[in-house]
Amino acid sequence: MITGKITVHQEAVIELEVGSSNQSEKIEAVIDTGFTGYLTLPSALVSRLNLQQAGEQRAILGDENRVVLKRHIAKVLWHGAERNVYVLQAEGGPLVGMSLLYGSRLILDVVTDGNVTIDALP
Repeated sequence: MITGKITVHQEAVIELEVGSSNQSEKIEAVIDTGFTGYLTLPSALVSRLNLQQAGEQRAILGDENRVVLKRHIAKVLWHGAERNVYVLQAEGGPLVGMSLLYGSRLILDVVTDGNVTIDALP
């Protein structure tokens, strides 16, 4: 089970361990159900973790702007297992998208400091 909290800004935040083959960091990431990818990370974190670039990807942002973002490969600890996922390099805070959540049950108690729970589906 993965747990987190609802912030005073009404964001569902969880802690993730993300990295490359030789280093990792624990980060806080916001759950974004409008994002269909796996994960976004800012360029400074992508550089610090020395993530391998895996091309580019077109994306439509929340404000409907169309952009091309660098795509990288990262390792994420998810439900106790290491997974290789695509990371889009985008400024702002890290976002967890629906592709990473796929196969999980997400429960939100949407009040300040409310619980965020992510369980693996059987």
